[in-house]
Amino acid sequence: MSYLLGVVLFALAILISVSLHEAGHMMTAKAFGMKVTRYFVGFGPTLWSFKRGETEYGVKGIPLGGFCKIVGMTPQDDDVEPGDEKRAMWRYPVWKRTIVMSAGSAMHFAIALVALWIIAVSAGLPNPKFPTTEAGFRAEPAVIALTPCVVVENAARACTSSDPASPAGTAQLKDGDRITAVNGRPVSTWGDMLDVVRGTKPGPATVSYLRDGTPATATVDLASVQRPPLDDPKGATSAVSALGVALQPSTPTRVEYGPVAAFGATADFTGNMAVQTAHAMQRIPQKVPALWNAITGAERDVDTPISVVGASRLGGEAVENNAWLVFFMLFVSLNFFIGVFNLLPLLPLDGGHIAIAWFERARSWLYSKIGRTDPGRVDYLKLMPLTYAVILVGGVFTLLTVTADVVNPITLFSR
Repeated sequence: MSYLLGVVLFALAILISVSLHEAGHMMTAKAFGMKVTRYFVGFGPTLWSFKRGETEYGVKGIPLGGFCKIVGMTPQDDDVEPGDEKRAMWRYPVWKRTIVMSAGSAMHFAIALVALWIIAVSAGLPNPKFPTTEAGFRAEPAVIALTPCVVVENAARACTSSDPASPAGTAQLKDGDRITAVNGRPVSTWGDMLDVVRGTKPGPATVSYLRDGTPATATVDLASVQRPPLDDPKGATSAVSALGVALQPSTPTRVEYGPVAAFGATADFTGNMAVQTAHAMQRIPQKVPALWNAITGAERDVDTPISVVGASRLGGEAVENNAWLVFFMLFVSLNFFIGVFNLLPLLPLDGGHIAIAWFERARSWLYSKIGRTDPGRVDYLKLMPLTYAVILVGGVFTLLTVTADVVNPITLFSR
């Protein structure tokens, strides 16, 4: 039940953010004097609506987005009534049209920033000083926390009575001990310790450690377990040794901030998120074959793109496991991605309209400098084949992601 609640809540949160996207277009258009005739949440048949002034507001039957109708977005639009010619959007200065068209993405960014600020002061953001190596391994000292057991197979689950006890616990190591060597091989970080332990044969091994600053040694009977390579969590498993410990972080993985300091932390985190989003978008074409493989039965790569369906399922998992921080961080990431994606210079995205507006402006300036007649506005009708191509590619990609999210979804938690 909690899973279904999470799915519904996340889908509703997405619908609200998309509705605010359209509200951003509407409010800025009205502020500049453009005529907005309709603002609806959803598509399809109208369930309820009312008219205030010159704008009809309402809700439609298919809750998969929303739209607002600004009169005269292009010179080719035939929705301009007599007397409204001067209020057609395409007649306004390019900077005003740019603000209106980018206001949707600005809304997504605003939602993400506000949510991040709230998270920063309540639950904390990832610690930017949390030490990791270039390969992503923990670079902290190997300070251990004993686990109750070792799970022999490669699975994330709780211990059972049939699982062998922690070798480190059996050898009387304690929480807070810092491992310094295994069979004489020095260990300086947690990543080093994992590497050395896995490279040591199962069975008795001499483990050197520090306890309250005092050096000591213990003979630990290393367990044999099945694990994938450290640098390839999706790779084939093999028999390696395990100590039966977890990392006891000496540096907090998250940092809570005061209301003022949270602004700077939010800005820094947003900058890192922008870089990661750019990299993720660059990898999308490379991930299409992996999506197809997931649909046809291969294991789903967690790095493949997801649809709104997949994101909602992950939101459901988060609520089911009481991981609300995951829920909200997923919501933040999705809003940021939508905001960036919508600014790509491709029709029918908002970024495509912005690009055309500035192309017209630059072309007019150039022609005036060389003494040629201004060629005027771009003919959108001539761009329709390209627009249809973008819609087709986007539709196929959406179908792939939705299908993969239904038949072979990404999961964050064991269910």
